[in-house]
Amino acid sequence: MAYVAGSSAGRNGAGPGDPGGARTTAPGRPASDADARPERTSLSARARDAVRQRIVDRSYPQGTRLVEREVAEELRMSRVPVREALRALVGEGLLELLPHSGVRVRRLERADVEHLYEVWEPLAVQASRLAARRVAGSAPVEPPGVTALRASLDRAEEAASDDGTREVAAHTAFHEDIVALSGNPMLARTMEQLSGQLQLLFGMREEPQHMRAQHAVMFRHIAAGDEESAAASTLLHVRDSRAVALRSLFDDA
Repeated sequence: MAYVAGSSAGRNGAGPGDPGGARTTAPGRPASDADARPERTSLSARARDAVRQRIVDRSYPQGTRLVEREVAEELRMSRVPVREALRALVGEGLLELLPHSGVRVRRLERADVEHLYEVWEPLAVQASRLAARRVAGSAPVEPPGVTALRASLDRAEEAASDDGTREVAAHTAFHEDIVALSGNPMLARTMEQLSGQLQLLFGMREEPQHMRAQHAVMFRHIAAGDEESAAASTLLHVRDSRAVALRSLFDDA
């Protein structure tokens, strides 16, 4: 957020260049307030990422009540950015408000998983279609996003033999890079709202080998600028992901 610079003349008897005066970035607002806001936002973002990661890797299991003071102590932060982080994660659907006070890690019920896939499926398919369209439209020059997507695919394949947390991060990054390559900021904002829940879901089930191979197929069609094949391969991947999730979490046959 930009602020209009205002004069500090007459404030504490100091002029604009006087080191004894309070420099302002808006009429009546000390610069320290303006400077503190980005810092607080940064701390809040760090707290949000840290708590999200603990939810995704199940350090905070589903149903766990999170106490603001205890989380702040664990993260070695003040309570203000932690409070803001917890509110943001309620908005992301990873935490839920308790009836009287506080929050807890949300439990994913079958209906939650079904609803998530109902929303993610068309968005993921459209992201792949738009990404392939962008590649085709820029030919013969390859958009920079293709290089990033190729790198995220490589990381996902390397992470397959590593710990689950790293694989979840790589899997999520691959899908996020497709959205970035689509070049549609509205789609990116919408997908960002689902990101935390998708990471949580990915972390609760194993990624079968055939689904890892589907990433390579999706990448090949996107990099070739083939919209319909990219969309079709993504649809298959998301539907397989749904089946695996339901089988892993709810013992579906």
